[in-house]
Amino acid sequence: MARTLNVPLIGAGRHGPPTRPARSSRHPGDPRLLAFVAGAFVLAQLLLVHPTMGLGWDETVYVSQVSPHAPAAFFSAPRARGVSLLVAPITSWSSSTTLLRVYLALLSGLGLFVALRVWRALFPARVLALAGALFATLWVTLFYGPQAMPNYWVAIGALVCVGCFLRAQADRRDRAALWGVGLSAALMAWMRPPDAVWVTLPLLVLAVAVPRWRRARPLLALVVGLLAGAAEWIVEAYVGYGGLGQRLADGSRIQGGLGWNIAVGDQLRSLGGRVLCRPCTAGMPSPAVTAWWFVLPLIAALGLVIAVKARRPAATLLLLACATTAGVPYLFMIGYAAPRFLLPLYALVAIPVADALVHLVTVPDRPWRPVIVTLVALGLAGHLAVQFSVLQATVRRTTDGHRGWAVTAAELHRLGVRPPCRLIGHEAVPIAFYAGCSSAAIGGHNGNATRESITRAARHMPVAVVTRPGIKPPGYAHDWAPHRAGDLNVYVAPGAGSRTP
Repeated sequence: MARTLNVPLIGAGRHGPPTRPARSSRHPGDPRLLAFVAGAFVLAQLLLVHPTMGLGWDETVYVSQVSPHAPAAFFSAPRARGVSLLVAPITSWSSSTTLLRVYLALLSGLGLFVALRVWRALFPARVLALAGALFATLWVTLFYGPQAMPNYWVAIGALVCVGCFLRAQADRRDRAALWGVGLSAALMAWMRPPDAVWVTLPLLVLAVAVPRWRRARPLLALVVGLLAGAAEWIVEAYVGYGGLGQRLADGSRIQGGLGWNIAVGDQLRSLGGRVLCRPCTAGMPSPAVTAWWFVLPLIAALGLVIAVKARRPAATLLLLACATTAGVPYLFMIGYAAPRFLLPLYALVAIPVADALVHLVTVPDRPWRPVIVTLVALGLAGHLAVQFSVLQATVRRTTDGHRGWAVTAAELHRLGVRPPCRLIGHEAVPIAFYAGCSSAAIGGHNGNATRESITRAARHMPVAVVTRPGIKPPGYAHDWAPHRAGDLNVYVAPGAGSRTP
């Protein structure tokens, strides 16, 4: 196998890591191979995740912050503004979901290409291409690539940050790597500040605690990037959430109270296509769906063994360390699961896994090589079949759910609940966005109103309460006119169709 950059974690030599990276060859691989993988990823998103799929609950929150289509939804403590700014170039002037999906698919493909290209000095192009393909063909990656959600971008930022950090440590003259460290750290913090800290924790510890890795410039770039990306979130904490500590506490409460809680089983249950497993009480998916999850750490460990034997352990060790810390809060500190939470882990693990697979099928003079090649090929083919099957079912189920919100919104318009208007109750946040209304809640995670403010609003604008079948409306809406809207009940305040703002 081609030789890669060697930056040992311990015992680097008297004067620390080498000053220049040792590339595998004069030409470290054709970037067109990586571009092909990224392009295929974009095409797969457009074909398999229908661009016409409506916006999901969280997406409507992020998009509403910058869209003139509907009032901004309540922005709870754990959220950050990165996604809203990411989609602003489209949503600030267009309400087309199709256009937004195409834009995000193209952007996610570009992000994958950049993230893989960062590693060209550290791993051969064929390893990086396979790593990109493995990550890009996971159903959760394909599903969330074109969505207005933060987790994919944390994954891309993590991959860039670790690669640039290694390059900056190996060559103090690599200014592009320093910029890469800072910008990728800022991207992660821009999207989800706590996740950015968890991902970069091994880098921070390494740069502070290991003498031979104490380089001021990479550490400074990392810290400045994290602070720059999180600056708005921190300022907003003091302006609107009662301080940073209070915002962190509120975020923990909304997520069920962060603490020691083994959520591995919850994550396994979500692999069958449950985009949110809360509460996660359903049965486990079939072994065919979850098998890859058990194989993944074994192959990653093999990749580490191969790297150690080849005397190039640094990159693989750091990838696995950052993947581990990225997964810790969502595997051991939270009481529910969403498969998107582990996207940074999957992105970081993909390179060691690809390194191991390439090694297995390319080592010459092994009598068992044909058998190994066949097993790897069959395993990958089966894996792709499972991922695409889960993706297809998830897209279909999600599209039907979003269509139900659109039907309810259309019925509300027919009943006279038109902008400016307000919705309260079951799934009020996404339905309100589809209807162009504001949403309100008296309590819960999105609490932003009182009974008095709702009844007061009903005097001068159309207001409606949405409930599930069999559920009574709140007391203040008992005398409101009941109607059926799709699978839901709606109670419309008197005179909604005749009111003007």
